[in-house]
Amino acid sequence: MKKSEKVKGKEAVAARKKLYPKLALVAAGILIIIVVGYLVLNPSLLNPAAAKSGDMVTIDYTGSLADGTVFATTVNATPLTFIIGQGRVIKGLEEGVTGMSQGETKTLMIPVDKAYGPYNNALVHVMNRSALPADITPEVGGFLKITRQPDGATTLVKVINVTPSTFTLDENHDLVGKDLVFVVKMVQIQKG
Repeated sequence: MKKSEKVKGKEAVAARKKLYPKLALVAAGILIIIVVGYLVLNPSLLNPAAAKSGDMVTIDYTGSLADGTVFATTVNATPLTFIIGQGRVIKGLEEGVTGMSQGETKTLMIPVDKAYGPYNNALVHVMNRSALPADITPEVGGFLKITRQPDGATTLVKVINVTPSTFTLDENHDLVGKDLVFVVKMVQIQKG
């Protein structure tokens, strides 16, 4: 082996050795990003007392529209209790309280798709007035209690139009198609 080849080999080894600390820093940076990302997605790992799926939580809240119009509040009333993950409240509220600690207050900006969804024309029905009992007179803006045939569940639906022979019902929630803002205070967490 020629002397120049030995020198080139030693130089290559030296260059690789200089590169190792840089590669170690890049690997450490990637590992830190992965760990931080995992903790952001799983906040209960940092705080085991934080609310998570399966926990029963009790919250006080004030719900408003983006323009500040308040549509509901439990302040000075009975707080709302539900189990995270059961789907008994809107998705954005469940996701928003996940990771909260008892006593914590948080403002949640909930987009339409995680609130009551977009307006659904399939939930608007024109009915013959003869379908109503004689003692019920539908009024625009009023509500009628209906019972679904398949499962017997009852619900209130809004009357949006009345003619001499028909009336139109809208089963869409009043908050459908709207972004919502909730100011939430975690009152209690019962671990599930």
